[in-house]
Amino acid sequence: MIDYRNAVNTDGQALDAMARRVWLATFGHSAPAKDIEAYVAHAYGPEGMLRRHLADPDFDFQIALEGGVVIGYCKVGPTFFNGEVPTEGTLHLHQLYVDPAAHGSGVAAHLLDWSCDLARRRNRQAILLTVWEENHRARAFYAKHGFTHIGDYAFKTGGQIDRDLIMRREL
Repeated sequence: MIDYRNAVNTDGQALDAMARRVWLATFGHSAPAKDIEAYVAHAYGPEGMLRRHLADPDFDFQIALEGGVVIGYCKVGPTFFNGEVPTEGTLHLHQLYVDPAAHGSGVAAHLLDWSCDLARRRNRQAILLTVWEENHRARAFYAKHGFTHIGDYAFKTGGQIDRDLIMRREL
């Protein structure tokens, strides 16, 4: 059975370990090793962005657990866009990660629904997100759930710049 709940600070280590593992499995091949190492050092670990956001009241996390083990999560919060697309009345879905062993289980759809419900409760009209142009599985998932490509974002992995697609779903 899969349980869902809001993440709390004490989830930080388990959440961080799962996120790091999934990120490396998904993107670890996409840049030179030094750029991957730089990104991972910035994003994960005790001082990484994930744990800082977990402690930041501007961000909300929902986690999926199976047998007490984190198998998925999503993070929503303020946007980081700087004029690339209109952001008024939106909530930004920063991350939605699911352990590959749980793909096809409905975890991603449940987490996405939670994000949309949260945005509606906050009287937002749309959800924004970015997805790497080469992440075909994620792009297909978001398109299936009503997201459309509205712009591009330059995503930095260490010193490498990748093209992320900015996607929007009206609520």
